[in-house]
Amino acid sequence: GILGQPLLKDLQASQVAAIVIREPKATITIARKDERWSIAERGGFPADVDKVRDFVVKAMALKIGQSEPIGEQDRARLLLDAGGTAIEFLGADGKPLARLTAGKKYFKTEPENAEKANGDGRYVALPGDEKRVIVVSDPLSLASTRSADWISKAGITAEKVKIMEVRAAEGAATGSSWRIERSGDNADWKLAGARADEKLEVTKANAASYSLSLIELADVAPADAKPEDTGLDKPTVVTATTLDGLSYTLKLGKLAGENYYASVAIAGAPRPVGKDAEERLKKINERLPREQALAGYVVLIPRSKLEDVLKKRTELLVKKEEKKK
Repeated sequence: GILGQPLLKDLQASQVAAIVIREPKATITIARKDERWSIAERGGFPADVDKVRDFVVKAMALKIGQSEPIGEQDRARLLLDAGGTAIEFLGADGKPLARLTAGKKYFKTEPENAEKANGDGRYVALPGDEKRVIVVSDPLSLASTRSADWISKAGITAEKVKIMEVRAAEGAATGSSWRIERSGDNADWKLAGARADEKLEVTKANAASYSLSLIELADVAPADAKPEDTGLDKPTVVTATTLDGLSYTLKLGKLAGENYYASVAIAGAPRPVGKDAEERLKKINERLPREQALAGYVVLIPRSKLEDVLKKRTELLVKKEEKKK
């Protein structure tokens, strides 16, 4: 019996140079170039190496559970025909090392919401053996053609911000633009153009500037995304100049669901000062090339990461005490 045998018996992780996943309306190609994995359909945007490795390892570990002959109608019902998800692992020569079609999720007991439930496994079929359905005990949840499921989420780390400015998009309500600055790491923030009766709420300034050191990505837009569709033709512009000599410009467009369309640009050369300057320079130089490479893309940034940045000017001020009657 073939029960318990590996499903893809010749697959070896070291030989995999690309993974192609096809659904009826979408394809994603994750290919290795040098030591990097990237997504062909997103202009070579970096893929999350851990996810790629995980996917290959899980595919290699797939074992044949139950296996039985299947008719045309059942194939369609289980999505093991053209309606399924075709997965291919390619070698460096572009030839397939292993292929399979992943169909519906397999459940030991039918859940209330099969769409959202994880599944106890997956119905799969192998090429050349399409008239047989095999159950594997991994639901293969990573077998997705969505770029959001594969990209490296690493965004930007603008640390030790010295000057931060938010310039509202054209046509935005007034009061959405502001600028804060400080002379050093432990100095107080000042609000540009503050009137005598306006006092900056320091925690708000700290939260806004700190947000820029933790910008993660949600997704990357297709290369043909048009500025008028993403809203990047009339963006809100956030600039942050750091004490380390770098200047980050974040342009924010429209919201797509829970994420803003955005572009990132970095100028300047790192010149950290102070006692840990050497250590800081090393860290910055490790991440800077990756951050600078983001400039070629329209990315999507979670709205939740930008809440403290996109405050109105009045929201940054200490609330005035209610006047006693």
